[in-house]
Amino acid sequence: MESSIRVRIIVAGTLAASAAAGAIIGGQPASARAEATTGHVQSSIKWGECPELAPGAKRDPRQTCGTVKVPLDYRHPKGETITVAVSRIATAKDGKKRGVLLFNPGGPGLQGLDMPGQMAQTLPRTVLDSYDLIGFDARGVGRSTPMSCGLSGSGLLTVFPYPGAGGSIKGNITNARAVAKQCATVGDKLRFFTSANTARDMDRIRQALGERKISYWGQSFGTYLGAVYTSLFPRNTDRMVLEGNVDPNKAWAKMLNTWNQGMNDRFPDAARVAAADNANLKLGGTADKVTDTFLKLADRLDRKPAAVPGTPAAISGALLRGVTYQMLQHNETVPALTQFWKAAADLAAGKAPRDADVAVLRQIFAETPAAKGVPADNQVTMALAMICGDTTWSRDVDSYADATAAARAKYPLSAGMPNNILPCAFWSKKPIEPLVKVTSHGPRNVLILQNRRDNATPWAAGRGMRKALGDRAGFVGVEHGGHFAYATGSTCADKATVAFLAKGTLPAKDLTCAGPKS
Repeated sequence: MESSIRVRIIVAGTLAASAAAGAIIGGQPASARAEATTGHVQSSIKWGECPELAPGAKRDPRQTCGTVKVPLDYRHPKGETITVAVSRIATAKDGKKRGVLLFNPGGPGLQGLDMPGQMAQTLPRTVLDSYDLIGFDARGVGRSTPMSCGLSGSGLLTVFPYPGAGGSIKGNITNARAVAKQCATVGDKLRFFTSANTARDMDRIRQALGERKISYWGQSFGTYLGAVYTSLFPRNTDRMVLEGNVDPNKAWAKMLNTWNQGMNDRFPDAARVAAADNANLKLGGTADKVTDTFLKLADRLDRKPAAVPGTPAAISGALLRGVTYQMLQHNETVPALTQFWKAAADLAAGKAPRDADVAVLRQIFAETPAAKGVPADNQVTMALAMICGDTTWSRDVDSYADATAAARAKYPLSAGMPNNILPCAFWSKKPIEPLVKVTSHGPRNVLILQNRRDNATPWAAGRGMRKALGDRAGFVGVEHGGHFAYATGSTCADKATVAFLAKGTLPAKDLTCAGPKS
């Protein structure tokens, strides 16, 4: 549920299906049961140099990379294969190693190959000594047989379809239909890039690493992926951390709907920051006044986008809301977000941007260069592949118009976007199998981390994951805003996470942690 502005989330997703897939046994369709004896399952990884980075990106020099071949379609395991890119930082110490810790940053559609180096900076020695850190680009993403619908110029607002002026969704319908038609050109292959198949790929990674079990840390959409994995492969799951959670019983349309309340919960944090700096920003002296200014500005920009001097860009109401949604996920970006509101307000009023405005506009509109060999629309393509291909969506266009209008009236901050129409309504292919049922059956080896004021995976979704996993999971709720709970200032949450990974200790009952001290 994140975009080019700061890529760690993007949407939520589901897994649905057609009975033609056959029964699932131990994570594999019945037709694949003989694979262990007659098919090829990779049993090692040749480690070497990692793929070239995108311009400006950095990588931990200790990291090595390799590939794992997996079936495109697990119903036909001896058929066409695709490649999954895998990375490793060997941090575990002799005599202390417990196993491997696999990471996924979510999205869906976010690249995870360099996540071990990012996480190594925040993990203490007790965890690093216990695990080798493993990253991967999920199937279809980044360096893992990257998929592309050939989309251009849609990006963020394809996945976050804010209505137009007055709440009209006519433009959204047109765009959704066009994007679905474009993705249909690769639909015969794209339909196999699902959450369930990605979880099966994770087990192939486990086998290629020579591990009996894997530990896992998933963020955002990665929490759903982890829940699917441990439901398909409970005996192969060691310790699992799920941070910023998707409700597995709401994948995907109902999960998106939770963003309405999530925005209501989170927006006041930024509004208070803006109010405290009212002498500079002049957006309002209280959180309520800032909120009112924001809503009026968004409505004004819906009707007349504000041109950004010296660029072909313009700030529309949709862009204002989309940027706001993205930047609310990280506490460190909230001050810049309030400055962006100020810049947008001045441009809408016909005022020349100040130096501070120019700086934040450059940050917002900066192009994020793609890595060589990765299609520019890869993240959007794979977000849609998962949320549209995992489960069946309503094709009743009028129902989206009604739901959007109702949500817009009740939740003006999100303006009806979470209920609006997506390309999923016109998706060309039905799901290849039913959703994996996430249940409480299995060992007690999952830690759920959830912020109280998370606009991307709201509190209710975290509680939904808690309910689905039942006694299998310990729950740590943090009185904090933003999408990420670990290493964001809550000593209590950090200690609980480290205790679990290093010693296997889970809270005996649901734990409430204070957020960082202001």
